[in-house]
Amino acid sequence: MNEEQFICELAGHGIELGEKQAGQFRRYYELLVEWNEKMNLTAITDKDQVYLKHFLDSVSVAFRTSFEGPLTVCDVGAGAGFPSIPLKICFPELRVTIIDSLNKRITFLEELGKELDLDHVRFVHSRAEEAGQNPEFREAFDVVTARAVARLPLLAELCLPLVKEGGRFISMKAASAGEELEEAAYAVKTLGGRLSDSYSFLLPVEESERNIFVFDKVSKTPKKYPRKPGTPAKQPLVK
Repeated sequence: MNEEQFICELAGHGIELGEKQAGQFRRYYELLVEWNEKMNLTAITDKDQVYLKHFLDSVSVAFRTSFEGPLTVCDVGAGAGFPSIPLKICFPELRVTIIDSLNKRITFLEELGKELDLDHVRFVHSRAEEAGQNPEFREAFDVVTARAVARLPLLAELCLPLVKEGGRFISMKAASAGEELEEAAYAVKTLGGRLSDSYSFLLPVEESERNIFVFDKVSKTPKKYPRKPGTPAKQPLVK
């Protein structure tokens, strides 16, 4: 998928990019490739593939769920900035916080934010479990996103404590995610969430399956969650 196809695909979903935004995506690609030579940010460096599998895939979460307005968005384990930075480029009013446990990725993201001239973005070096117990971040965000970070029962414990009541947790998955959704039902309920939408679609060109799960935060997360770093991975909340 080249740049023109990418812009047309977004326009087909009601997302119109201006020249500044198109330029930000071009610069994003250049920096991704440049920094990838120094650290392992992504296995995908071909330009058409980056536009399809990173940029379009990230923005696809907004095809059915609104990201209009000055929403506070927290991206857990964003790696090289996906999905939150492409969303921020498309919806400049978003106020984005990225939480990542690897400091060198935070260094890249800070440089990326400066180069792309992004305002209202902050990059936090922290484990998600620690952030979820930090009063600054706990139940503070309208939307929390995670893209291909972990299995859903674990992901729910990392993300739902960060979502404010009335907010949303959005999990982006590849193929065959239905089993994870069933497995996560107990964790989601325990942590104050409720499934409000789930949908599958095929990425254009290669037609690979994607699944998006949207959970509403309907009640506060019990204070004991998230548990200490490492515990949710070793003992996920499954029944």
